[in-house]
Amino acid sequence: MSAFLFPGQGSQSVGMLSELAEVYPTVSEIFAQASEVLGFDLFALVSQGPEDKLNQTAYTQPAMLTAAYAVWSVWCAEGGTKPVFMAGHSLGEYTAYVCAESISFEQAVKLVATRGELMQAAVPAGEGAMAAILGLENELLAELCQQGAEQEVVEPVNFNAPGQTVIAGNVAAVERVLELASAKGAKRAIKLPVSVPSHCALMKPAAEKLAAHLSEVTINPPKIPIINNVDVKIYEDPEAIRDSLVRQLHSPVRWVNIVNRLAAEGVTECVECGPGKVLAGLVKRIDKSLSATPIFDSASLAKALG
Repeated sequence: MSAFLFPGQGSQSVGMLSELAEVYPTVSEIFAQASEVLGFDLFALVSQGPEDKLNQTAYTQPAMLTAAYAVWSVWCAEGGTKPVFMAGHSLGEYTAYVCAESISFEQAVKLVATRGELMQAAVPAGEGAMAAILGLENELLAELCQQGAEQEVVEPVNFNAPGQTVIAGNVAAVERVLELASAKGAKRAIKLPVSVPSHCALMKPAAEKLAAHLSEVTINPPKIPIINNVDVKIYEDPEAIRDSLVRQLHSPVRWVNIVNRLAAEGVTECVECGPGKVLAGLVKRIDKSLSATPIFDSASLAKALG
């Protein structure tokens, strides 16, 4: 039994999917559809950069959604087996809803570009930060966040794998927790090169505005069940999906719980659909009994198709 997983921000790179696009014209066609919605050449940005622009969240989000949807479209066109479940990491959850035919591709591209703009506007550049903490228990890290907050915001926001958690919040608070974590013996405690502190309370103003945009999006029951980030549940009701996507913006990504739920549901194979192989690596850290195969070029596609 298989599950398809869709990556979020952080897996983007200049030149991603260039090789796949050379072999499968579908990739360029899908990027052309996205470009029409966005009003600029998205494939040119993805292919040639500049990297700092691609890494701005309002550009990263539609780029990653389009890239992963393009890989899914090629997979389906080549006769790939449909998975029994889907899940996406943060932004990747939107890709999952597109691939499960719950939200149209065109609406999703516009929506995630807006999501990126709202997130960036909620916390001016330089005021928010994210950091990865490796080698500490979640309970201890939560205590360190409370200790380091000092009337500011800092919270655990991505539970990516056992002993691998990301925190987010105000810059100074994040830096205080990095010092505390290092003093407590964290294997690594490093700031991430992102401009927006995703999934923490600082995103609540963006979430409120996102709700208004989501209310205008047509959402259908997904044709493939999707395990969501915010409470590790499967929703079919469009209103429940809308609500979960709003809450997702200021709530932690419970990736460990998602992978554990997939295993409990009987999934044995995970396929990471889209650029990079971050999620495949996390799956193996969470549950060694699961196989995890990334698809990002023609060779990895051929391997996954078997």
